[in-house]
Amino acid sequence: MTERTSLLLTDLYELTMLQAYFDQGMNDTAVFEFFVRKLPPGRNFLMAAGLEQVLDFLEDLRFTAAELEWLAGCGRFHSHFVDSLRDLRFMGDVQAMPEGTVFFADEPILRVVAPLPQAQLVETRLINLLQFQSLVASKAARVRLAAPDKLLVDFGLRRAHGAEAGLLSARASYLAGFNGTSTVLAGMTWDIPLYGTMAHSFIQAHDDEVAAFEHFARSQPKTSTLLIDTYDTEAAARSLLPLTKKLAGQGITIQAVRLDSGDLGAHARQVRRILDEGGLPGIRIFASGNLDEYPLAELIAAGAPIDGFGVGTRMNTSADRPYLDCAYKLQEYAGLPRRKQSEGKATWPGRKQVYRSYGADGCMAGDRLTTVDDAAPGEPLLVPVMWQGRRLANVPGLNAVREHARAEAARLPASLRALTPAAAPYCVTVAPPLKQLAAEVDRRLRK
Repeated sequence: MTERTSLLLTDLYELTMLQAYFDQGMNDTAVFEFFVRKLPPGRNFLMAAGLEQVLDFLEDLRFTAAELEWLAGCGRFHSHFVDSLRDLRFMGDVQAMPEGTVFFADEPILRVVAPLPQAQLVETRLINLLQFQSLVASKAARVRLAAPDKLLVDFGLRRAHGAEAGLLSARASYLAGFNGTSTVLAGMTWDIPLYGTMAHSFIQAHDDEVAAFEHFARSQPKTSTLLIDTYDTEAAARSLLPLTKKLAGQGITIQAVRLDSGDLGAHARQVRRILDEGGLPGIRIFASGNLDEYPLAELIAAGAPIDGFGVGTRMNTSADRPYLDCAYKLQEYAGLPRRKQSEGKATWPGRKQVYRSYGADGCMAGDRLTTVDDAAPGEPLLVPVMWQGRRLANVPGLNAVREHARAEAARLPASLRALTPAAAPYCVTVAPPLKQLAAEVDRRLRK
């Protein structure tokens, strides 16, 4: 993303708390962590995404003159507080799990250490960015697990919940293993490969379906994928036999046909037979239409001869599980660990680290959630990504993130790779030092 996000794109209480902090001189160092309280039903794992946009937001954090003028005139904030915001910048540190990392409930995937007003103000936008991209990346990772060897393309922009959601879902799905997207701006912004076909309106705008195919192929002589289900799918496939051979003699290649309706498996079998018997085994079959990991798994298990899939609405909205029960909570302030004790929403206090162990087969074997000063065995998952308000040079690019996500998915135990709930959840152990710290905080609060 290249456009600045207004700091007024936040919840009112962030600003009312900031004024109260200002009035009381509360500016000591605070520690906040972002985590998911529990996995959505049916999900065996989640995949972290959105960190790049978080770092962009934090580096660019500032109020504009117009925003300050509005705050001064809205009647809720006094002038001394508004004046204090003119030079506000994020000067804190951030530790995070690298994007593409698999994570589980209660594990912090990002920690912010900064003066209290700075760490508080960014809460809403950080949750907004991390929740959405992690949600889509987790869904996309499941789609890739269901179709490990197929071409997968994000088709979801038009039904995404707003322009930013459509763009970021293209990024999140590519990060998690998709081959590309139909969203052109994602290609320009992140160099994500672009894929596209045609709409039914293109066929309908012609009086003759074959003429529509020919016109499109001549306009796109190297990358033509033709939509063949506007009228009669099998008849359209048969009409391609003479057209394809005619165009091939002129150096024009029809790469694939697309199916977008009906029984995709049955149509794919009939179209594959027509093309093969007509001497066109090289034309691939691409399918779309209300797809996610579940119908893909069924089509592949049934042996449907489909080479690739366009996956849209159900992934970009994570239609079956459309949100994560996530939070960004204060864990330490002014050197003291803090803990929320609300019923059903209690948190583990202090700065934490997650250590991951692996089995002899290289697969994830269990995580240990503990305090940062507990030198536990295993791989520490949170790493420094920003220091004093500036991102570190070792923050990876999108292609490196994509490779990391691929490696993470490959290290999932077989039970977690399945689309059905695992018989036993992945083991995340809360270490004794963290339990002891929680008990100490509880005793302090009871005094």
